[in-house]
Amino acid sequence: MDPITATLAILVLAVIAFISNRLPLGIIAIGVSLALYFTGVLTLPEALAGFGDPTVIFIASLFVVSEALDSTGVTTWAGQRVIARAGAARASLLTLICLLVAVLTALISVNGAVAALLPLVVVVAARAGIASSQLLIPLAFAAHAGSMLALTGTPVNIIVSDLAADSGGRAFGFFEFALVGIPLLAGTVVIVLAFGRRLLPSRSAAAMPPDLRVLIRELRRQYGVTDATGALLLPGRGVTEVVVPPRSPLIGMHVFPGMSTPSGDLVVLGARRGEDHLDGPDVRLRSGDTLLLQGTWEDLVRHTRGRDVLVVDEPDALRRGVPLGRGSARAIGILAAMIVLLVTGLVPPAVAALLAAGALVVSRTVTPTQAYRSISWQTVVLVAGMIPLSVAFRTTGTADLVADWMLALIGSAGPHAALLVVCIVTVILGQVISNTATVLIIAPVAIAIAETIDASVQPFMMALTVAGAASFLTPIATPANLMVMEPGAYRFGDYWKMGLPLAILFIVVATWYVPLIWPF
Repeated sequence: MDPITATLAILVLAVIAFISNRLPLGIIAIGVSLALYFTGVLTLPEALAGFGDPTVIFIASLFVVSEALDSTGVTTWAGQRVIARAGAARASLLTLICLLVAVLTALISVNGAVAALLPLVVVVAARAGIASSQLLIPLAFAAHAGSMLALTGTPVNIIVSDLAADSGGRAFGFFEFALVGIPLLAGTVVIVLAFGRRLLPSRSAAAMPPDLRVLIRELRRQYGVTDATGALLLPGRGVTEVVVPPRSPLIGMHVFPGMSTPSGDLVVLGARRGEDHLDGPDVRLRSGDTLLLQGTWEDLVRHTRGRDVLVVDEPDALRRGVPLGRGSARAIGILAAMIVLLVTGLVPPAVAALLAAGALVVSRTVTPTQAYRSISWQTVVLVAGMIPLSVAFRTTGTADLVADWMLALIGSAGPHAALLVVCIVTVILGQVISNTATVLIIAPVAIAIAETIDASVQPFMMALTVAGAASFLTPIATPANLMVMEPGAYRFGDYWKMGLPLAILFIVVATWYVPLIWPF
């Protein structure tokens, strides 16, 4: 089969598979790599080269850095400090939430920032008497704008920077994205404040994340825990509530408040049977009884993972709600060192991120298990599997062919028109398939167009990044959009109402503002 025909056929099948949502994204990406090999478009080393690409290593390492900031309570501390100053006014809350998630996104990625702040924002909404649906779509959308503030904001930034350097241009600086990111964030905040009340629904989900202050107050009341026990949630120690399941070896065990568990690592603060508090001298556990256990976070996690008990609130989730927990200073210091390396360019980005991830594990800020679990393998495999398709577009001449079609469509309208077409196609595709996959597909075409019209590749790559971030119209466009759907009680059609004016803003900025900063 002709390589161009095969490449286009694989692209079409991949897009159909992405849109159908019947297969995991990683499986589709791997299928793309294998299809390129079996059709003879790429050799086996070329088809699998994405899995060793420095971009993929960089992205994977950033997930570990994000986990360190989240698990040590750094993001919780930042969120509490900023949002506490906002009061209960809707405008100030929205503004600070948007700015906070944008800054966090620039450092730890869109999904990481939204996941870290989501429970906090829901609790703040409840305290302020504001429907969570009025705050959560702005949270996700501001994160997309914040991804344009720094190189580490999204995998797309890293991809286009490398592609620009490989295509006759240069890599973008760490904070160079902020030249367009700041206007995008400002425009996003203005649109949310001006139209959010009318364009967003007023709903609150039935299932809400726990407010830790309320939870601890209830646990003290229900289990008869006095102030003499001290604080229940601390950087190094905490509590967790567990249920004794059927056939547990704990059934029949004699318990009383203050006793140590058989391992000696945890302390029983209280026990309940139904609505009754168990504090007699001869209490023996039955199936269905609940216990309040106290110990170090590591011991709580280790002793509640088996089948002996069922956990009500995961210790790891509660620990993340404790601001500036154990290891937070190390996490902040290592993050700062990584940023210095990235800004100064002393080492390649992948090396800087690997050094940071390794330092976090060696310093025991995160455990090796945490590090492996924190990596979004779907994202890693998706990028690694789609990179070969991007390579195939360039090496087979497919990108040149598609570029010729687009240029024939716009005629002699000029580079702005070419940029507009590229951005519109990117935005449309980005609503139904991963924006990372979209950029990897469109980037070779954009590069070919730039070369054909003898223009710089820099504005095309930056505009592509902006258009890739405009994933606002559907909940399936990005994991962050999907993350806020249930807590905000959103429906599929709620996204485009707020998303459409933002998508138009991003297209306008990409098409006319970007060339002012990075000329053709």
